[in-house]
Amino acid sequence: MKLTSEQVKQTVNQLGAQVLPDEHPAMPQLNSMFGEHTFFVDEMGLKVLEPTPSPGPDRQSGEVVSLADWGDSDLTRLMAHEPEPTGVIVVFEHVRH
Repeated sequence: MKLTSEQVKQTVNQLGAQVLPDEHPAMPQLNSMFGEHTFFVDEMGLKVLEPTPSPGPDRQSGEVVSLADWGDSDLTRLMAHEPEPTGVIVVFEHVRH
């Protein structure tokens, strides 16, 4: 799931994870491995959001899916694994302009 800038802000606020910017050197490899997503990293590893059924007319949501865990204590090497749903749901509030 590719997120808008507002959805990225809301995800960061709800998860406390960091977003990997589109310019990050790992993005081409991540996109080829996992498809077009907005990628997040936290103390556990690499995450993305997958769409879930909408909780309301003005809301969207996504489930956090783990794609890779840190392979070292310095958090410098990721080890990919099968996508694992975490059960964590991020709810996006509709932002009125």
